[in-house]
Amino acid sequence: MTAATDSTPRLTSLSHGGGCGCKIAPGVLSALLARSSLPPMVFPDLLVGTETADDAAVYRINERQAIVATTDFFMPIVDDPRDFGRIAATNALSDLYAMGAQPLMALAIVGMPINVLPHEVIARILEGGESVCREAGIPLAGGHSIDSVEPIYGLVGIGIVEIEHLKRNATAQAGDVLILGKPLGVGILSAALKKGELDADGYAAMVAATTKLNRPGTELARLPGVHALTDVTGFGLLGHTLELARGAGLSAHIDARALRWLPGVQALAGRGTVTGASGRNWASYGTDVKGLENDSVLRALLTDPQTSGGLLVACAPEAAEQVLAMFAQGGFGEAAVVGRMAPGAPQVVVD
Repeated sequence: MTAATDSTPRLTSLSHGGGCGCKIAPGVLSALLARSSLPPMVFPDLLVGTETADDAAVYRINERQAIVATTDFFMPIVDDPRDFGRIAATNALSDLYAMGAQPLMALAIVGMPINVLPHEVIARILEGGESVCREAGIPLAGGHSIDSVEPIYGLVGIGIVEIEHLKRNATAQAGDVLILGKPLGVGILSAALKKGELDADGYAAMVAATTKLNRPGTELARLPGVHALTDVTGFGLLGHTLELARGAGLSAHIDARALRWLPGVQALAGRGTVTGASGRNWASYGTDVKGLENDSVLRALLTDPQTSGGLLVACAPEAAEQVLAMFAQGGFGEAAVVGRMAPGAPQVVVD
């Protein structure tokens, strides 16, 4: 579970947060972005920008195709350096799949305390990221590195998409069902790891989930019945479902009984093992969530930041069986229908 020795600090001990739990809280981020005094500019070929907090930018290059670009990086969520690199790279490429794109190449983003970590540890982080790019069938074609106080690793991901198959997080339709591709609970397991409460089986389950590429997104986007796509990461299931609801001007309903969890997550949350990011998430968007007023444990579970989480698909009910079958064929056997979109004020209702 860890590559640390007596003289090598644990990776997680060098960072104040880990994985997508490092994200700036959504409310704070919105306020920061709104402070710009520069006048807006219009770029007709920029098909997706910052308007709906979508997963990646999309720029049209011809009548049929567009380039999809994203970047994602964070501090260690685990102590094993190769696992850290693999998780960070898988998480970064997920944004391309969430737009329906096919990855083309990646660039590495590297910030390391070069005089604190042994160089072989840093090399293992980079190797982990490169191994994921190879699995995705793309080159790790370059990048940029700095000497930083905390370890940071991630990727710039570049992909391509047929414009007719581009999927956004703002185009769900009333009556759509919501399908989630991976079980939840990564943030809680990472909190347990930091506290020394996570056993070997729990660690293996966390790494297996966070290093599974969301490849089905490219093919799912081609289905006519799939209307919207996103992935569940640092803002938790509630935060990213709320983005779907706000973008579409609809109400999203989550069936808590249908959710799938990584092993041991519910018990850990019940004992109070949660992340600080969970509370920050709730403070940012809790006023637009109904049904959790008297259930603090479920609230912590649903705001739990997911690192390299699952795809969240909004599709017509008649397409649900095909979506689930495509997930299963891609190795995502725990994908499940977890909710629905309905007319109403943009909010999330937990049933």
